[in-house]
Amino acid sequence: MSQAPHGRPTAALPLQQLITLSIYWFGIVLIWGGLNKIIVPTMIADLPGGEENLGVLIAIVVTVGVIAPILVQPTIGTISDYTTTRWGRRKPYIVIGTLLDVLFLVGLATSQTYLSLVAFYFLLQLSSNFAQGPFQGYVPDLVPARQVALASGLMGTMIVLGTIAGVGIATLGVNTGLVVAATISLGIVEALTMVILVATVREGRTAPARTTSWLGVARSAWGTDILQQRSVLWLLVVRLLFLGAYAATSLALPYFRRVHGMSESEAATTVLIGTGIAGVATALAAIPGARLSDRFGRREMIWAAAVIAGIGLGGVAFAPTPLVAIASFVPFGIGMGTFLSVDWALMTDVIPKHTSGRYMGILNAGTAMAEPVYLLVAGPLALDLIARLLGEPSAGARAAMLVGVVVLVGAALALLRVDPRRREGDDIVEEARIEAAEPLATT
Repeated sequence: MSQAPHGRPTAALPLQQLITLSIYWFGIVLIWGGLNKIIVPTMIADLPGGEENLGVLIAIVVTVGVIAPILVQPTIGTISDYTTTRWGRRKPYIVIGTLLDVLFLVGLATSQTYLSLVAFYFLLQLSSNFAQGPFQGYVPDLVPARQVALASGLMGTMIVLGTIAGVGIATLGVNTGLVVAATISLGIVEALTMVILVATVREGRTAPARTTSWLGVARSAWGTDILQQRSVLWLLVVRLLFLGAYAATSLALPYFRRVHGMSESEAATTVLIGTGIAGVATALAAIPGARLSDRFGRREMIWAAAVIAGIGLGGVAFAPTPLVAIASFVPFGIGMGTFLSVDWALMTDVIPKHTSGRYMGILNAGTAMAEPVYLLVAGPLALDLIARLLGEPSAGARAAMLVGVVVLVGAALALLRVDPRRREGDDIVEEARIEAAEPLATT
């Protein structure tokens, strides 16, 4: 594999390799799409008192779960940057995390109490992010600069397809009364994507020399030098807010039930249809959006994505009928598809490349925090509180969708502070940082 002097690959990868680099995203998102949009709300609503406090209880589950990715992704991502094994530096973590995912999904699926559901959801977050942190280093590690947009578009497509598949499996489980089997099936599919990834991807780039203890490497993930990376920090804010709007779909089930008077089964089927429509629009927009960002600029395309997604989410909020709401998922999907692909390309551009696992993990803390932050506002304050104050459940559900429009505006403003210029030559600075973190213990 040809590499630039600073270690960035220069030889183009075949399309098949770019696809297999993205396939694991399908498995990751499949789990969280099925759980967050269908299975977890359904399980909570079926518990005693669950329906009356649905927004609060969902927010608690997801907020407890967010602790894991914030801590695990940057730490394990950084450790994988310096790992040397016969398999490579990323694969061992991906395999271990995936196998634990299957185990914890079994525990979650068979939970009979709210406390056990929360506990297994948290453990699943730990294991999933144990794999995801190292996995996210593959694009900066292996993809040459001129193929980043295409790789990002493929990643966005896999995220969309995984979400649709996850919602589909979960909906089938709810409608047939086989929720336990559907939940476990999510883990089995993820394991299959892991096998494809591990069997087909050649990691190529060797790990940099480790000049500190493993504890020092782990601690370096949280070094204060990150405060000097202003564009990385502002991009973290952008992702937190923009993906918070995407999290509005996690309240689609109670939205259709409360606003349009649907039964649980009807609402789950409608969410599946809406997710499918949004997914097709997202998939169609992902690769063209990434390619257009090469021509018009990453920030410009993300601003366009915010406008289009905001129009769609506003349409859902004010929809007089389910048909109008479902139709509004089209612009929402186009905006989100454009963002998912272009955002990933922008992340790859602006991070220092030497420890890509560390910086991709930090940026994906924005992904991890997005849904809990949104649900903490839209769940207790909009979905529950406004409904109680106005005495109208539908008002709270509509307000929850409008919260998504507000955070899109915030994301567009935060993007003004991101320098979109591509960075390639930060290795020497990063080497000095890690060497200064802690001397390697001698024996």
